[in-house]
Amino acid sequence: MYAVVKVSGKQYRVEEGQSLLVDRIDAPEGERVQLEPLLWRPDDGEPVVAPEELAKVQVEAIVKAHERGPKLRILKFKPKKGYKRRTGFRAELTRLEVSKIGPRARRSSKTKKADTDGS
Repeated sequence: MYAVVKVSGKQYRVEEGQSLLVDRIDAPEGERVQLEPLLWRPDDGEPVVAPEELAKVQVEAIVKAHERGPKLRILKFKPKKGYKRRTGFRAELTRLEVSKIGPRARRSSKTKKADTDGS
């Protein structure tokens, strides 16, 4: 079973237990985050791509760490003029571990009734 999810405007193919690096997201380490599914392929069926069906699918990941990517050095120069500029860049990344892919857990009618009575 796998899913294609959208994180920070990019798409990733993920499976349960997989670890992936994405652009930094604003969540503390150890927090569970919900990822937006774009496609879900269960083990025993056809891929699900319809938005109304994807609303019933849950992709959950745990924030494992915030990391920095490798240092990239950018150099530009103009020949014969003595003009040189050097800058650097490091991407801010978040490591996620996919913990659950599958249908959303339905709330029991007792739980729903208790929530509405308490208000």
